[in-house]
Amino acid sequence: MNKPKITKESVEKVLDKQFLRVFDLHYEEGKHYFDATRRPLEKLVAPMNEEEFKTMLPDAVSCVVIVELPGQEPKLLFSYEYRYPTGRFLLGVPAGLLDPEDETSDNPLLETAKREIHEETGIVVDENRDELYVINPLLFSSPGMTDESNALVCVKLRLENLDELDQTGAVGQECFDGFEFVTRDEARQILKDGVDGKGHFYSVYTWAALMYFVSDMWK
Repeated sequence: MNKPKITKESVEKVLDKQFLRVFDLHYEEGKHYFDATRRPLEKLVAPMNEEEFKTMLPDAVSCVVIVELPGQEPKLLFSYEYRYPTGRFLLGVPAGLLDPEDETSDNPLLETAKREIHEETGIVVDENRDELYVINPLLFSSPGMTDESNALVCVKLRLENLDELDQTGAVGQECFDGFEFVTRDEARQILKDGVDGKGHFYSVYTWAALMYFVSDMWK
C-alpha cells in the first residue's frame, strides 16, 4: 500500500495561536486530515523526511522522579497540578516544554528535565549526587489527532531531607496543590484501581511513570 504523501506545500494553516496551531494536511486530491499541534509549519512532523523524523526533538519532557531518603524505601514523586481541560487538580509528573535554549544544549532533554524539576519542586538536580537519564527520547501523545510528543526522563534524587520542596516557582498558567509521594505498593494499587487516592483519573504519562517504577526498570 502506498502511503499518502504530505509535503509542506500541501499543508494549509487553519488556526494559529501562541500555544496551538491547526493544519489541514491535503494528503491526496480532495482528501484532508487535520493536525492539532504546538509546532510551526517548518517543524511540523508530517512533511519530515525519514532522517528528520528520526532525529527530531520532542515538544516536551515528562520526568519520572524517584526520591531516595536515608533509611526509607524509594518513593515516586508526583504533584497535583490543575489541568485546565479537565477542570481539576490531577496527579502528574514534573513536565514542561523544551525552551529554545534547551535545544542548543549538549543534552536538550536532560536540561529541560532539570529546569522543570527546579521550577515545579524547588529542588536543584545535582549531577554529582543524583542520577538522570533518558528512558525514551520521544513518545507521541495521540498521533490520530496531534503530533505532540514527550520524552520520558528518569531522575533519581538522593536527598538528605525534603526541606527544598517548594511549588512557588510555577510559571505562566501553572497551578499546583501539593505533592504526593508513592511507594511501590501504593503505585501498584493506583495502577490496579485506575484512579488516584482521590478517585480521580490521570494522564497516560502518570501511568507510564507508575509502570516504570513498579517494574523496577529504574534500578
